[in-house]
Amino acid sequence: MAGEDRAEGFEKSGDLDFPRPLTTVDVVIFSIRGDQLQVLLVRRPAGEDEPFPQALALPGGFVDVVKDRDLAACAARKLKEKTGVTAPYLEQLGSWGSASRDPRGWSATHAYFALIPEEAGALTPDARWFPIQGGRLKEKLAFDHSDILASAIQRLRNKVEYTSLPAYLMPAEFTLPDLQRVYEIVLDRPLEKSAFRTRILSADMIEPVAKMRRGPNRPAQLYRLKKNSKPVYFVRTFNPPE
Repeated sequence: MAGEDRAEGFEKSGDLDFPRPLTTVDVVIFSIRGDQLQVLLVRRPAGEDEPFPQALALPGGFVDVVKDRDLAACAARKLKEKTGVTAPYLEQLGSWGSASRDPRGWSATHAYFALIPEEAGALTPDARWFPIQGGRLKEKLAFDHSDILASAIQRLRNKVEYTSLPAYLMPAEFTLPDLQRVYEIVLDRPLEKSAFRTRILSADMIEPVAKMRRGPNRPAQLYRLKKNSKPVYFVRTFNPPE
C-alpha cells in the first residue's frame, strides 16, 4: 500500500452514514532474474505521518472509484504507477483485512500476483527486485505484506505444478530448455527432460519461430508464446524424476 496515496472517492455520502474501511489493492510481482525467482518491491516514503516510513512494501494503493472499473483495473493501474511495468498475467490472490494491519484505521486489501519477463521495462526509482531464497524473502516488509507474499509464493508453486504459467515469465523468444529451467526454478527441483518436452509441445501453447539459437553445442529451436494464449491446465502434475 503506498503511503502517499489518499483514499480517493471515499468522501462521506448522505446515504451511507456508517464508517467505511480503507480499501486498497496490493500486487506481488514475480520474475526470473539471475536464475532466481525474484519479487518486485517498493520503498515507502519518509515522513512522520507515514505508516512504516522508508520500509519495503508490495506496490499498491487505494482504490479510486472514479478511475478503477474493478479491482483488476486498480491492480494494473497501481502496478504501472508504482513500478513502471505492466504484466502479461495478473491473477487475484486473496483479501486481507483487520483493524490492526494499518495504523491509519480499519483496512482491507485485495491482493493480486503478476508474472512478467525479465526485460519488462525500466523501473521507477523506488522499485527494486529482491530474490526469493528457499521459498522465502529475508527482508521484512511493511503492514502484513510478508504474509501476502508467502501466500503468493505458495499459490505460484502450486499452480506451476499443473499449468503453463511459467510461459509468462519468458522473454519473447526462448528454447524448451529455457522454459524447463524456469519451471525448475519456481518448483525448486529438476524435471525429466523428455516428459517435459512432450507435455509442453502437446499443450499447443507455444509455436516455433523461423530461426535457431546457435552456441557451442548444436543449434536449438526457438519458440514463442502463441498470440492471445491463455493458461493451459494439465491433467497431471509434474512429478520429480525417478
